[in-house]
Amino acid sequence: MTKVLIMSDTHSFLDPRLKKHIKNSDVVWHAGDIGKIEVMDKIKSMKPIIAVHGNIDDCIVKSEYPKTQIFKIHGKKVVITHIAGYPGRYNGKALNIIKNEQPDIFVCGHSHILKVMYDQKLKHLHINPGASGKHGFHKLQTAVKLEILTNGDVQNCEIIELTNSLK
Repeated sequence: MTKVLIMSDTHSFLDPRLKKHIKNSDVVWHAGDIGKIEVMDKIKSMKPIIAVHGNIDDCIVKSEYPKTQIFKIHGKKVVITHIAGYPGRYNGKALNIIKNEQPDIFVCGHSHILKVMYDQKLKHLHINPGASGKHGFHKLQTAVKLEILTNGDVQNCEIIELTNSLK
């Protein structure tokens, strides 16, 4: 079993309240808009990370993290990208990736809107963890944690809400 913490849109701010969730995970997935590379350095000092860059990220972050990550974990194909939309309203680039790669789990960010749902039409679990940082219009900082069993089953999907925002 692998415990995964999924986050996005940190915008140069790693909330200290996320550190316990990072430490209790086996790996962190970050769906872009990282901000300063130091955010990733802090996470990498605690756990391995798979990440993509977002539209606000500079050339340093872009040189370290690609636009899209495609990998398998316990037999499940995962695609992570930053800007995508959501089931029924994916942008053209995201739709092409989904149709070509046929992921079991599709992770994106950008909107700062938390959404976890199964896409019945395209047959994947869609996860947008919302915004984990404090910059933006969102009222609540969020992330998602879940477990992927060795047989590929996803279980114990949980929303992390950082109440009393530090904004």
